[in-house]
Amino acid sequence: MSQSIKLSIVIPVYDGEKTIVALVDELVAVLGRTYSLEVVLVNDLSPDGSEQACESLFQKYPQIVRFYSLAKNVGEHNAVMCGLVHASGDYAVIMDDDFQNPVSEAVKLVEAALQNDYDVVYSYYDQKQHSFFRNFGSWLNDKMANILLGKPKDLYLSSFKVLNRFLIDEVVKNHSPFPYLDGIILQSTSKIGRVKVAHSKRLTGRSGYTLRKLFSLWLNMSTSFSVVPLRISALLGFAISVLALCYAVITVIDKLMHPNLPVGYAALVVIVSLFAGTQLLVLGIAGEYIGRIFISLNQRPQYTIRKKYES
Repeated sequence: MSQSIKLSIVIPVYDGEKTIVALVDELVAVLGRTYSLEVVLVNDLSPDGSEQACESLFQKYPQIVRFYSLAKNVGEHNAVMCGLVHASGDYAVIMDDDFQNPVSEAVKLVEAALQNDYDVVYSYYDQKQHSFFRNFGSWLNDKMANILLGKPKDLYLSSFKVLNRFLIDEVVKNHSPFPYLDGIILQSTSKIGRVKVAHSKRLTGRSGYTLRKLFSLWLNMSTSFSVVPLRISALLGFAISVLALCYAVITVIDKLMHPNLPVGYAALVVIVSLFAGTQLLVLGIAGEYIGRIFISLNQRPQYTIRKKYES
């Protein structure tokens, strides 16, 4: 480790008014002694006083802190993309603003990247201090990533990670309105490391991840980096068609064997409902892909910066 290494810390800020000042103070105190430090703050239109807190940090550390205030809430991954675009370090550590990742643990990630020449190093934990809902969402997202992205099964896609300059430059080439950072990383490199770190309880507030946001994240992952959902819908349609053919054959045989058998109204309703539901599901999946293509062709920006604070 050396002062010759420039380290960027990218932090997307949302509801971080009570934690971001103390976090940056600790980053400067702990990492500023070892690296040429740069802290990139991106306020994702937080409804609390995060804007004023970030402004005060820029005034306090004008040579270290860079602050970008977004004009619209765009979500964590878009905000991180904004931070990476403006990060100038040899390495960039991405971390949350809630103090659940101790500052000292960032050193472990950087050391692992330096010693093993990894393009990216992910953190993982013995035990996560998240709510049951957040942990379940992360578990489900992890399993889906194994299928949709071909992710190694032993790799946990943590938001706390470090990227080297090569990978940063590759990641920011992506201009999709629906970026999924880990998908971009997995498509860009196979030099991936993992390091076990501590995970602390959230000091204040609660996670900003809601069911809607988790579902949106899953859609970004599944429709931006894989055609597996389309293939599943095709297989589903084929399977139901086979079942319908089998049922038709059974019905004809049953009618031939029992000419007086009345036509089943309940069976008819079930079959029509099943086919209608399947058709809507397949159309919905295809429509999601088409809608995202339309929005991408319209060149909707990943983010819009209202104010910049740079020295």
